[in-house]
Amino acid sequence: MTGRPIDVLNAAKGKNVMIKLKNRTHVSGILKAFDMHINVWVEDAQVTDSEGNATKLGNTLLRGDSIIYISPVQ
Repeated sequence: MTGRPIDVLNAAKGKNVMIKLKNRTHVSGILKAFDMHINVWVEDAQVTDSEGNATKLGNTLLRGDSIIYISPVQ
């Protein structure tokens, strides 16, 4: 699928995504919403730190300027 990055995010709404943050942690969960600053709302979020330790967060809002990438999970 090719297109603008915002189109990829729109297609990923309601699906599982993996998000890498600047502090080297990964957040996975269901992408529910995002805005023009790429602030994202993730449900059933789980964070995995750089050492591999996982913690459930539940519903989470991530600030766009802390995100390195967002990838849909197949």
